[in-house]
Amino acid sequence: MSLADLKSQLPDYAKDLRLNLDSVLSEGGAPGLTQKQIMVVALAAAIASRYKPLTQAVAEEAAQHASAEELNGARVAASIMGMNNIYYRFVHMVSEPEYGTLRAALRMNAMSNPGGAKVDFELASLAVSAVNGCGMCVDSHEKTLRKHGLSAQPIQSAIRIAAVVHAVAVALEQADVAG
Repeated sequence: MSLADLKSQLPDYAKDLRLNLDSVLSEGGAPGLTQKQIMVVALAAAIASRYKPLTQAVAEEAAQHASAEELNGARVAASIMGMNNIYYRFVHMVSEPEYGTLRAALRMNAMSNPGGAKVDFELASLAVSAVNGCGMCVDSHEKTLRKHGLSAQPIQSAIRIAAVVHAVAVALEQADVAG
């Protein structure tokens, strides 16, 4: 199923999402990002949103703009952040400061060569961290992106993509449940 097909399945109460999805998945609606970066971020956010039909549709669309290796980078970001976001959200939320001093001891080798550009991987990681609600990781990835020379505009664009993709997943899943 294509993105257009899924968009047409959005219920009337989610009509703003139809418009927002078209917008954020275009260079005009995601200032500072290339079409490839937009699709890498969208794929990572779709994976994190856990709605399989949307993930498949975004992956299909993304394949028209990014290489298999670059799309694998989005998958690496989604899987590694799926782990890290839980761990670091715990460290941030628990009142016992000792946890922050302990070594995480979680393998993250894929981060050293995730596929594609480091900035694209960081954008995808930022988007997944936002979907997963890990403030500590969001802050860390935002700082890394700033060190790589990105301004606030492309970073905000990545977050807007994550927000809309996640909202579309929620609305479509609810539409499935409502039947």
